[in-house]
Parts: sequence; structure tokens; C-alpha cells
Amino acid sequence: MPELPEVETVANGVHARVHGQRVEHVWTSGKPQTFKSPEAEIVEVLTHARIERVRRVGKTIVVSLERAGNLERVGDSERTGAAAAELLVHLGMTGRLLVSAPEVPLPPHTHAVLSLSGGNELRFVDARRFGRLSVRTAERYLGPGAEPLTVSEAEFAALFHGRKLAIKAALLNQSLLHGVGNIYADESLFRAGIRPRRQAGKLTRKQLNGLRAALVEVLHHAIALGGSSVSDYVDADGVRGFFQLEHKVYGRAGEVCLDCGTALKKIVVGGRTTIYCPACQT
Repeated sequence: MPELPEVETVANGVHARVHGQRVEHVWTSGKPQTFKSPEAEIVEVLTHARIERVRRVGKTIVVSLERAGNLERVGDSERTGAAAAELLVHLGMTGRLLVSAPEVPLPPHTHAVLSLSGGNELRFVDARRFGRLSVRTAERYLGPGAEPLTVSEAEFAALFHGRKLAIKAALLNQSLLHGVGNIYADESLFRAGIRPRRQAGKLTRKQLNGLRAALVEVLHHAIALGGSSVSDYVDADGVRGFFQLEHKVYGRAGEVCLDCGTALKKIVVGGRTTIYCPACQT
């Protein structure tokens, strides 16, 4: 499943290509699993809306819209009213959000197509249909949990204070810290030298500060490399990421640690496969 760096990469790529454009027409596939909001509502909210911004919140892509009914002419310019809407896109396991020219054939398993005033189309493609599309016309979507890229040292430490669950499971708890998944939990724990089964509430402030720093560094580096393409993930142009070439532990069970040469171990923490180095992580 795409995690924070992959979702950030897609959101940034889509924003660069579509912000400021209007949605002229909306097509949906009729596959109910894909849509958390009724398809008719999605079509109504999106049609003739202008895309103001595309951003990431946790693992969700949020498309901020100004609806056509809230625009008024002021001389040669447009002024927007206060009301707005948002399209929420969750990629699930295999979802893709692609910006394509209309003449490019639709990929199989395309479930939504937004025809844009700039001439391109924004397409949601999802083979396994675990992804979800929905719209909001009320409060701004903020998501659960803290934002890993901006959480302070004090806020980060407070998230795990007194918690008895394993630190790996705590990192994956989206109500605590949103956007972190299996890849970046394993990679940040390795870089911080912390074993995945260590009790979160017993880590020292120094260890938590180190873990936060490692997590932020890993996430920024992964974003710079376009994310990790270990399965179906591609960016808004259909291009794979490169951070999988930088993985120290994730996906390397049975191989040797690149830092010390010790065989990496595979365990299960919180129901998730977990890889760590028994020498480098204590």
C-alpha cells in the first residue's frame, strides 16, 4: 500500500499539472466498492469546479475545489465565495491517480475520469478496488493523528508516553501518527537503532528524539526519490519511484545487514511482517 512518500509524490505531481483548471466533465465506472460517496454526488460536486490545490493528508490525497456556483465575476477576474469542497482519494493497495492526454487509451480498471479545461484528464485506476473516492462539502479534511514531517520532538514523545504496545505497532497506528506504514516504520527503526518490539512507553526521550529524526530523514529522502515502487505504485505520470533501492531492511529478510553483515531477522509485530538487524538494533 502506498505510504506517506508515495502519496506525497502523487499529490505534488498532480497539483503541478492540474491546479487552477476546471473539471468540465466527470465519468465514473459504476463499481460501488470504489465510491464512499454516491457517484451522483461526486459527479455533481466535481462538475464545473475549479481545482485550487492538491495535497496529502496522511495517506489520503485531498483535492481542494471551488465550486462553480460559488464564483462571481468582478471586472475581468473571478472572486470565490467562502464555501468549497474536497475530493478525497485513497489509493488503497493498487490505486493510481494519473494525469493523461485524452488520446492515451484508458487503462483497465479505470473507475473515474475528470476531463479538465487544460485538455488533459485526471484518471483514477485501481485493479483491486481497495481504493476509495469521496467528496466533502463541510469542514476541511485534517485526517487522524499527527503529521510526521512537522511533529515536534515534544509532540512526538507525547504520542508514545505510557503506551505498552511495541514501538513498531505504535508507528503504524494512524490515530497517533498518520501516513507511516510498514516500509518506513522498519527503515526508520533501523536507522534509529531501535528494535521493533521495544515497548513504546519505555523508550527514553533521547531514543524517541533519534527515532523522530530518523523517520523525518527517511521520509524526506524517499519523497526526493519518488517513493518506493515495491508493487504497483507509480507517480502521476506513471513513473516508478527509486527509494526501494535504498532500503536497508524492508523486503530483505534473510539477507545480511548492509551496515554490519549480520543476517537480518523476520518477525511479526502487530500482525505485520517486520525486518530488523539484531546487531544494529537494540
